[in-house]
Amino acid sequence: MQHSGALRNILERPNEVGVGEAYLRNDFDIDGDVETVVSYAAELKDSVYSLTQKLAIANMVRRLPQSSTFYPSTRKKALTGERHSIARDRQAVTHHYDVPTPFYQLFLDRQMVYSCGYFVSADDDLDTAQRQKLDYLCRKLRLQAGERVLDIGCGWGSLLLYAAAHYGVNATGITLSQPQADWGNARIATSGWRHRARILVQDYREMKLASDYDAVVSVGMFEHVGEENLPCYFRTAFDCLRPGGRFLNHGISQGRPQEQRQGPSFSDTYVFPDGELVPISTALATAERAGFEIRDVESLREHYALTLRHWVRNLEANCCEAVRHTDEETYRVWRLFMAGGAHAFTAGTMNVHQSLLVRPDETGRSPLPLTRSDWYLPNECGVSH
Repeated sequence: MQHSGALRNILERPNEVGVGEAYLRNDFDIDGDVETVVSYAAELKDSVYSLTQKLAIANMVRRLPQSSTFYPSTRKKALTGERHSIARDRQAVTHHYDVPTPFYQLFLDRQMVYSCGYFVSADDDLDTAQRQKLDYLCRKLRLQAGERVLDIGCGWGSLLLYAAAHYGVNATGITLSQPQADWGNARIATSGWRHRARILVQDYREMKLASDYDAVVSVGMFEHVGEENLPCYFRTAFDCLRPGGRFLNHGISQGRPQEQRQGPSFSDTYVFPDGELVPISTALATAERAGFEIRDVESLREHYALTLRHWVRNLEANCCEAVRHTDEETYRVWRLFMAGGAHAFTAGTMNVHQSLLVRPDETGRSPLPLTRSDWYLPNECGVSH
């Protein structure tokens, strides 16, 4: 504890946000494995106390010293407008992704992939796992040279570049973050693949639907859509595809059932405002109603826990640089939320699924191979196909 009133600050709001804010204010610091601390906090949160015990704790808290210092947060975001409207979603995305790109470079892999890697072995390093994930996505979509690909929520363009360079596709990505688009397009220009890849600042609901893409992919954007907008989201992807086209949706899902949360989570408040997780069953049912045929669903839950641990270690190793690019509070927000995510994926309260969907052709056929064997053939990542 950093001062006499710290313990009272924590115990007066013994929920996820209250304890998180105590860490952000430096009421206490964490030296060592932050994920272990998050795990202990989760166990305490789930503890059941009798009325007598609760009254005793309340009396104890009232006797503790108070802190008179107020620490205004720089990371809280009050969004305006209708929830999940285009304007409000743009505010939410801007809040998260317009943090300076050099900050993200401190903990992500060299290709700047901001979603879970694909670990053939738990000993894989982060760069290897993310290359494997990019290639795995391309193989699942069975991309062929000359095909047109749309990436909804493309981030800094890592998948666009990989698919253009190694599979010969023509790739368009959309994002709501102007700094992401600027950085990604600059990288595309210097890579020599400008004729095959581009990033646009656009909401998926603003797209002109022409049914001329061979494949659509969305990685790590789905959890920002909101349940009420899922029909529009899946219908947009469906309408973008030609008959026989493939859609790979990679997104975080609600994990095993747990006690109803009281109030917003730490992530809702400081990291992903308006983020909304749904069970994978809800997502798949909505996709089917939009016209898709479900061809494959895979959980990568353990892969995300491994990825987040890499990110936390990288961020901690670059603590001083992270604070220089942002501030102490932002560093602490990302450290805590990523460690919390690693715990949630390990415990199963969050999951992440890749769902391969197909728009059947006029005869009802989905022109895919009979088996998945081509997904798992040895492949030299970095060799053009």
